[in-house]
Amino acid sequence: MILPESFFIHDDVVSIAKNLLGKELFTNINGEICSGIISETEAYAGITDKASHAYGSRRTKRTETMYQRGGRTYVYLCYGIHHLVNIVTAKENIPHAVLIRSIIPQKGINSMLLRSKNKNPNNLSNGPGKLSKVLGITTVYDNIKLNKDIIWIEDNDYSLDSYNIMVTKRIGIDYAEEDAHLPYRFLLMRNDK
Repeated sequence: MILPESFFIHDDVVSIAKNLLGKELFTNINGEICSGIISETEAYAGITDKASHAYGSRRTKRTETMYQRGGRTYVYLCYGIHHLVNIVTAKENIPHAVLIRSIIPQKGINSMLLRSKNKNPNNLSNGPGKLSKVLGITTVYDNIKLNKDIIWIEDNDYSLDSYNIMVTKRIGIDYAEEDAHLPYRFLLMRNDK
């Protein structure tokens, strides 16, 4: 079942980031459908979060997507190399977003392998730049509403029974001072049942 817009329209971006674990992210790029189970996320809490692109009410051409109504993509270029995909949450003018950091490949793995330099399926999408690459997501797909036929997220009742949810601080944001230590990163870790 495709997640409805209402899943993304509330102010608790941290809760949304956690609840996205186990959901399936799909792309249909050039007629190739690929997907993966979301296994790692990071929450960015808008104007009060020093790690957010919108901190201090910053509004630029790049961040304008974050100020739109939730349930859409926010894709930006990191270091001029990596396209990173985020999901905008909350109501219009509340610039919250969730970075999708990692997926477990499910559908279209052959297409993913063709898009990647990495030919090891176990390391295909374990990082935000890698997952965007294998799913075919670039900044061309910034500000795309989810639940369309290009990028969407489904709840397919993926079982999390064999995982623990680890909560940590976010990665690579030391500039964010005290906000760098907020427990806004969520990831699935296999347990030993």
